[in-house]
Amino acid sequence: MSRQKFGESGLWARYSATRVTPESSLDLAGFKSGSVNFKLALWDPAANGVRYLKSLIYHMGMSLSEDNMARLGRIKHRELGDPIAIRCRGELMCIDYLLAVHELDFLSPHVPLDGARVLEIGAGFGRSCHAMMSNHDIASYTIVDLDNTLALSRSYLSKVLTHDQLDRVRFVTLDEVEALFATAEFDLCVNIDSFAEMTEETVYSYLSAIDTTGAWFYCVQPVAKYLDPTLDNHSQGAELVDLALSTGLLRDVIDISDLEQISAQVPKLLEAYRPSTGWEPVDHTHHPAYPHYYQALYRKAG
Repeated sequence: MSRQKFGESGLWARYSATRVTPESSLDLAGFKSGSVNFKLALWDPAANGVRYLKSLIYHMGMSLSEDNMARLGRIKHRELGDPIAIRCRGELMCIDYLLAVHELDFLSPHVPLDGARVLEIGAGFGRSCHAMMSNHDIASYTIVDLDNTLALSRSYLSKVLTHDQLDRVRFVTLDEVEALFATAEFDLCVNIDSFAEMTEETVYSYLSAIDTTGAWFYCVQPVAKYLDPTLDNHSQGAELVDLALSTGLLRDVIDISDLEQISAQVPKLLEAYRPSTGWEPVDHTHHPAYPHYYQALYRKAG
């Protein structure tokens, strides 16, 4: 009678037969990262990536300062493209624009952004440009990128920026980039993540161009490579993994789940992405979302 009164539901009868079975208690090896604990204490990360991403967005959104909430609110049309998003504190929030406002928060105490001439190397779909143009009176914003990505950012920004803002954005192909660097001057140069996906020679070419044309340089990069199939099961294949391991300036393979190993790589990153000996890091800190990423701001002397 007691078992009938206080017993398991039909749902848990199924789990007891398939997940938390009598055999579960016989061998505890690995049970916390397997199907037993995925039922008892956490969701299976392999099947619940969106759930965990939304949790990350929620926690970042709840911790936004009032200044960053205001920055986010000034960025209009963030819903374009149907991002994975939540609604929090009256705003639609996705990871892209949360990172963008954190980047502005990092930059704004140091770099005079109003009236600035900005260069971004590898702009993705254009969220940094969108965020910066929405929050500051940027004089000009130049994007250098691969053809297909440049077409994407041009299409996206043409829909989210005002006509006046878009008129101040210049899209530069790789065929045009040498001519650009021969004459241009920039107050701020930006690279977020893509240097780690370029050949070493290409990164040095861009750093040399930044050295001769820029006054400030802001970069966000991974501190090292990693080789952990538990993160994505190397779902895109071994060949792509090998290609990823071969790019960038920082190719040490570390455990990116170990903060001590990550922190030990920071001095290498600060030196590797310094455009020349005439530049010094003004500020640097860990990335707000991904611990193996690091952000640094450099200023040219004089």
